[in-house]
Amino acid sequence: MAEENDAVMAEVMSLLEAEPASSPSAAPGPDIPTHREQLAILVSTGKCKEAIGVSLTHDQVKRLADKDVIRHYKIYETYVGAKTTETLIDSFLSLSTKALGWVVKIKDVGALQNELKNDYIITKEMSALSGGLALKCGRLLAVANAFLITAKHVDFTAEVHEVTNAEQSSVNGEQLVNNTG
Repeated sequence: MAEENDAVMAEVMSLLEAEPASSPSAAPGPDIPTHREQLAILVSTGKCKEAIGVSLTHDQVKRLADKDVIRHYKIYETYVGAKTTETLIDSFLSLSTKALGWVVKIKDVGALQNELKNDYIITKEMSALSGGLALKCGRLLAVANAFLITAKHVDFTAEVHEVTNAEQSSVNGEQLVNNTG
């Protein structure tokens, strides 16, 4: 995965260097203060080197030229998109293989998941799908991913424990004692 990220980062850098300058009549420019603030947050969290490939200090972020802020922020956006895609694919494939395991016997679930995650075609198509979902759903994607992560940790084959009247009375009695104590 690190090799793929390095290749992606190199491609992004070449695209950024080749990107033509915006004309004055173009749409409003990027929000430099907001981008600079996000870069400062990266520095504070210690994720700057991981996210944009460069170690910066708060002072360096403050002194960055606007074009450098834009360049670093675009790299950061690419990093976030890649991490989001990776997480969604992982969660979806884990849940899918778990569901498939109810229907057919899988020899090695972990090996299957790894092979699916490492398959170029599956990763490419799932990346396109998750990117489209991210554009359409935005922050709702976080809720969907939380559901996927939770669902892959649930044992749906476990028997549901029915609460008897005696157990419910015991629980209610404990709550009554706790509330009055």
